[in-house]
This record gives sequence, C-alpha cells and structure tokens, in this order.
Amino acid sequence: METQLNNPLHGIKLEQIINDLVVHYGWEYMGYTVKIKCFTDNPSVKSSLKFLRRTPWARTKVEAMYLNMLKNTKTK
Repeated sequence: METQLNNPLHGIKLEQIINDLVVHYGWEYMGYTVKIKCFTDNPSVKSSLKFLRRTPWARTKVEAMYLNMLKNTKTK
C-alpha cells in the first residue's frame, strides 16, 4: 500500500472521525456546525455513517471539522 504524505486523513476511518468528534464536541455542537439531521434528531454513529457515506458535501464538512479539531488540539 502506498502512503499518502499529503493526506492527513489517510488511514483514519470515518467511524473513528465521528467518534472523536462526538467525544470532543458532542452531538449538539456538531449539529449546530454541520446542519444535518443525523446530528440533530436522535443522533447515532450508525445513522451518521450511513448518511455521510452517501453525501459527499456533508462528509467534506465533517472531515474539515475533524482536521480543524486536530489543528486546534495540537496548538494547545
């Protein structure tokens, strides 16, 4: 397998991204930041995975939120 040096998300599963965001921010903040129903109405990892795998624009926003979280935690 080829390594992707310019891709900070390489090797990180979407489920891990969601779990890390929930621990760090919580569902309420995630739903406020990325306005999608799977974060605001009866949120779960399973429903979020299903939606994000089918919806590229939402996945892009969630991945950006994750990268921002990583950047902010490294600078502290």
